[in-house]
Amino acid sequence: MDRLNHTWPQSFILTGFRAPGPVRPLAFLATLGVYVLTLASNLFIVVLVQVDAGLSTPMYFFLGVLSFLEVWYVSATVPTLLLTWLCRCPPIPAAGCFLQLYALHSLGMTECSLLAVMALDRHLAICRPLHYHALMSRKVQLGLAGAAWVAGFSAALVPAGLTAALPFCRKQVAHYFCDLAPLMRLACVDTGWHARVHGAVIGVATGCNFVLILGLYGGILRAVLKLPSATSRAKAFSTCASHVTVVALFFGSAFVVYVGLPGSQAEGTDKCIALVYTFLTPFLNPIIYTLRNKEVRAAVKRVTIRVGTALNQH
Repeated sequence: MDRLNHTWPQSFILTGFRAPGPVRPLAFLATLGVYVLTLASNLFIVVLVQVDAGLSTPMYFFLGVLSFLEVWYVSATVPTLLLTWLCRCPPIPAAGCFLQLYALHSLGMTECSLLAVMALDRHLAICRPLHYHALMSRKVQLGLAGAAWVAGFSAALVPAGLTAALPFCRKQVAHYFCDLAPLMRLACVDTGWHARVHGAVIGVATGCNFVLILGLYGGILRAVLKLPSATSRAKAFSTCASHVTVVALFFGSAFVVYVGLPGSQAEGTDKCIALVYTFLTPFLNPIIYTLRNKEVRAAVKRVTIRVGTALNQH
């Protein structure tokens, strides 16, 4: 690897995934196809929640916010993934690299907080049904969503700022995007203290939200088990199943990468795991939340009829 002065290089080099030449164009097309579908499906949910009155409940408001976040979250890393499929070891400007690092972690920690807010919404809907709409007013919804964004973008300043302040001796980033561990390996100084601070900040930010989610779902479980009929219990569980699936995917993969034991992963494993929370989860979220959702299917039908009527009038 090239040795540089103890300062920022003009650019870093992303090594991406190792793959034979003939496979790379196919990987590029597959990645691009999934990326376009991810953007389209998440934007569709954002628009659907806004235009259909039947989806004006707090649950769908937060789903719309989550889908809006996923559009930006997946766009923080996939463009450089596409670039690594097209060009072997493409360069990325140092400023762009650190901006990507901050964007990824701020959006990721915002998603952690937002998933906790969505768990709170389900807890109030099931455990406090008579007071639900009073407790989850529009003002409260906006406040909770805004707090999630502020918390995520504030917490990400610490790991991103500490990493950007490091002196770098090498410039080959062993990843398809600029992330904490691959960048710290390029530093000219010992980064053990930085790694502990990063682990503490990200661990607290994600861990507190995860513990909150577990506590809220513990309350939901107790409330559901007290319901008199099996039908009502099944209905209550079905409203939470999608959220639990997304939480398991997102938190599970993120914890392995950022809070797991350093050096415990085989080479290249972190890149594969990163695909789960940066690429696969944003793609699956619209499917998980809407595939078996009768309200969303009904909303799609209503909007389709309205659009068809408007087109016929013209």
